[in-house]
Amino acid sequence: MQPMLPIALPSLPIRPVTRFAPSPTGYLHLGHVSNAVWTWGIARAAGGTVLLRIEDHDRGRCRPEYERAIREDLEWLGLLPDRQSLQSDDAEVYREALERLGRSAHVYGCLCSRADIARRIESEPADGEERRYPGTCRDLGIPLHDGAGCRVVLGEETVGFDDIRLGPQQQTPARQCGDLLLRDPTGNWTYQLCVTVDDARQGVTLIIRGEDLLASTGRQILLGRMLGRQHPAAFLHHPLIVNEQGAKLSKRDRATGIRELRAGGRSPESVLGEAAWRTGLLPELRPVGVSELAGLFR
Repeated sequence: MQPMLPIALPSLPIRPVTRFAPSPTGYLHLGHVSNAVWTWGIARAAGGTVLLRIEDHDRGRCRPEYERAIREDLEWLGLLPDRQSLQSDDAEVYREALERLGRSAHVYGCLCSRADIARRIESEPADGEERRYPGTCRDLGIPLHDGAGCRVVLGEETVGFDDIRLGPQQQTPARQCGDLLLRDPTGNWTYQLCVTVDDARQGVTLIIRGEDLLASTGRQILLGRMLGRQHPAAFLHHPLIVNEQGAKLSKRDRATGIRELRAGGRSPESVLGEAAWRTGLLPELRPVGVSELAGLFR
């Protein structure tokens, strides 16, 4: 058996606080486990703390049974957090953040649906690019009432940051996404606002997540700065596990669902080992115990 090859991470924060942050809109799959392997492994290697943050800000799609299943699957895998939080407990925190933004930035009501935005954009985005909001409602004076979304103008600032794994990055959020949606028309707080607020107030100093979320980093740093966080967390974006079509795994990929793997007789060690191997942390496929995760990094 070949030895493990620890991944060198020379610029980690000292005793980092990081988070594993699933949304209870479905069951966990192997892609979630890969993020957990990187998160727990790096935290334990660096003497850090793992926060389990259930990101249930979308009250229309989140279900209590999915939340219970997430906790059960993590316990089965042996991945025990040091702290826990639930976003649905913190609506008042996000409301206060919106009020603070409104005192220092251009925050406005927006009546545009996704279909409206698509119709107003002349051409479809290229592969890998997102649809940029064109600012349709910016100067219409729409109040922040029920039934209206809420956006903030980000300005044309370019944000630079060093990803621990991918190196120097530069992003201009206004050119990527346009004015950032903070609350949707149904009253749900958005992912971008909630994670930015939570990472600051919960003292998160290291954000470990998949490469699919790299594009969100600049806007979260900029939004955090607008909310008063002058020293953002460090970021590490790890490789994704993809399906047979080359797309990242989703909650519809039942073949990689943890509940299905458990029912099929897989052991926690075999699932952790597959997640580690498929994201480049092992030279060969083999079982890995929770106690070994720290040894994958140095």
